[in-house]
Amino acid sequence: MHRSAPVRDTDESELSVTAPKTQAAGVTAVTVALNHAVGEMGVLRTARTLARVNQRHGFDCPGCAWPEPAGHRRPAEFCENGAKAVAEEATVRTVGPEFFARHSVRELADKSGYWLGQQGRLTHPMVLWPGGTHYSPIDWADAYRLIAVALRGLSCPDEALFYTSGRTANETAFLYQLLARSFGTNNLPDCSNMCHESSGTALTGSIGIGKGSVSIDDFEKADLIVVAGQNPGTNHPRMLSALQRAKAAGAKIIAINPLPETGLIGFRDPQTVKGLTTGVQIADDFLQIRLGGDMALFQGLGKLLFEAEDSAPGTVVDREFVDRHAAGFEAYEKHMRAVDLALVEEATGLTREQLERTAARLAGSKATILCWAMGLTQQRHGVATIEEGTNLLLARGMIGKPGAGVCPVRGHSNVQGDRTMGIWEKMPETFLAALDSEFGITSPRKHGHDAVDAIRAMRDGHAKVFFGMGGNFVSAAPDTDTTESALRNCELTVHVSTKLNRSHVVHGTMALILPTLGRSDLDLSPAGTKQQVSVEDSMSMVHLSTGRLRPVSEHLRSEVAIVCELAQELFGPGHPVPWNEFRHDYDAIRDAIARVVPGCVDYNERVRHRDGFQLPHPPRDAREFHTTTGKANFAVNDLHWLPVPQGRLILQTLRSHDQYNTTIYGLDDRYRGIHQGRKVVMVHPDDIAGLGFAEDDLVDLVSEWTDGIERRVTGFRLVPYPTPRGNVAAYYPETNPLVPLDHVAERSNTPVSKAVTIRLEPASSPAGAQP
Repeated sequence: MHRSAPVRDTDESELSVTAPKTQAAGVTAVTVALNHAVGEMGVLRTARTLARVNQRHGFDCPGCAWPEPAGHRRPAEFCENGAKAVAEEATVRTVGPEFFARHSVRELADKSGYWLGQQGRLTHPMVLWPGGTHYSPIDWADAYRLIAVALRGLSCPDEALFYTSGRTANETAFLYQLLARSFGTNNLPDCSNMCHESSGTALTGSIGIGKGSVSIDDFEKADLIVVAGQNPGTNHPRMLSALQRAKAAGAKIIAINPLPETGLIGFRDPQTVKGLTTGVQIADDFLQIRLGGDMALFQGLGKLLFEAEDSAPGTVVDREFVDRHAAGFEAYEKHMRAVDLALVEEATGLTREQLERTAARLAGSKATILCWAMGLTQQRHGVATIEEGTNLLLARGMIGKPGAGVCPVRGHSNVQGDRTMGIWEKMPETFLAALDSEFGITSPRKHGHDAVDAIRAMRDGHAKVFFGMGGNFVSAAPDTDTTESALRNCELTVHVSTKLNRSHVVHGTMALILPTLGRSDLDLSPAGTKQQVSVEDSMSMVHLSTGRLRPVSEHLRSEVAIVCELAQELFGPGHPVPWNEFRHDYDAIRDAIARVVPGCVDYNERVRHRDGFQLPHPPRDAREFHTTTGKANFAVNDLHWLPVPQGRLILQTLRSHDQYNTTIYGLDDRYRGIHQGRKVVMVHPDDIAGLGFAEDDLVDLVSEWTDGIERRVTGFRLVPYPTPRGNVAAYYPETNPLVPLDHVAERSNTPVSKAVTIRLEPASSPAGAQP
């Protein structure tokens, strides 16, 4: 292994803007992916590593959760951003004790997240002592003792927080929640709290399970696929291949989004010779909706469906499904018939003709899939919006039939698996009772803190130890100043990580960085046996993942080892959980999972099937709905939308194309035509002029919230962009400081990052490098 020279930090003065692209992927994607991979890994390591991504005997991509095809898999079963994610993890750059000796924490805190991530893989456990200026090495045994002493010194277990990133494998997730509950707390915040919690909340009430009801094969059986509040071209690029196959099979595709996204306009499949040179238009219709207008759209479509049913009775509403399998239909119908379509037009920015054409497609489709992501979930009324979309499918009988259903598209590669394994602050009694019976512990029943409540608890002094299993909590969370202040209020912060990130320089009185293996790394037991982990994709398929790369340092530990070794130190030798056995044999963990987790019977055997196995989903499998009524529930919601205050704008935060969550791969968002910079705000040209600014002006963004606190980010460049009037977009984490901690979705407590009221002011400082 060798270490390359550090990259130069960002310089926003080099930013340039070109016209947005009209074609995604193709030759350019292949070239960019390979250049990035070779730059991080070298030629031979790139060839050996990428050949194993998402293959049956390889490792699961650490990027998104889009499923692999059930049949033939192509040699390159990954996308451009998947290749970047793998390269980031498999880089030959390293960050060891000498790096931390050269750079103080204060110096590192002044670097951008991009610079920090580009330094390489962490190699040694490191500690920042109280009052210290630099991290220094610590051996594993001493690190575990420090954590155990801090945890045992708390006045109650609920003063500890156990955060989880979606990258954590099933075996780790199961043991991690077992450790937290053995310790006595349900404080298990996770990244799902900040993304798809609204989906789980809505779907659990509507159909009885918080997961999607479709499989990858359903896409080629669908007549109509609706993609709402989602940008597959950047966030889930392999989804474009599934949409292309669906179109070839005759499906129509409707894109609903405030921004025109390149991947849904044109797609060149890099996996085929024809696709490299010839693009296909993915979306048959593009509904450029205003931010926060999705609930109004779904309600307007509901009204139009009932009008279509009036014109042709018995042809639109699936009365057999509704009568046999649904509850609350009459109240829903009454509510929809009272919807004001003129208000729907105002709220959505769409025309009556667009609404009617979309309703006609829904009414004529025999198999409809509704896909969505953060554009719906991170709204104040995100739960209700997803309920309204689900209502449309229920009225048409589109649950539990081939080619139809709900499809929340998850981000992290195992965020759904983490929840299945018990990473949730409100796990049901059945799970907790099974856990207690299996291990002879007594799990707490009091609900714990989610991500937002965890920040509040640290801020208010009610939580004193923060343990992060992966991720970059500081940069993922809202209200950055409040989040950072909260973490600094802790007595101890611990981060299990592969790479350096912002969370390591925002620390408690004492801080630890524990370096761990990545998905691509070879994981050997103490006896030298090769270990495998399992993951669950966005469509409930569970399969094995086997890393093969030699770890960059002998000091790395697997996440399983870290949990088990910490538990042995914390609980001592008399604890009823066989931590040492689990440390040595992951099959033993899976056998325990089989006895505790619903749907995981014969886990070890079934996960070794050719494509793994699919977890049960009663609505999909048998039209069974484990809800309070025993049926699928139609929801009735008052209509809410987002008028734009005079002289103000509504901001949504989003990723660039060179980014995955808080990991910044590079500084180009080439699909949107933005290069060598990230401090931009995309604004409709008429809004720029109407507010008295000009293209390329530097501005401050100031969010306005009911608490009267000024939240400001400085030195952003105005970029004219085809957004709806009154709506703007900018990248996170740079604009996370503008999202108030208390600005959350009703019922799910998810931060509302897609609906922040802001004003623009002339820049108070120039654009430049900024964490």
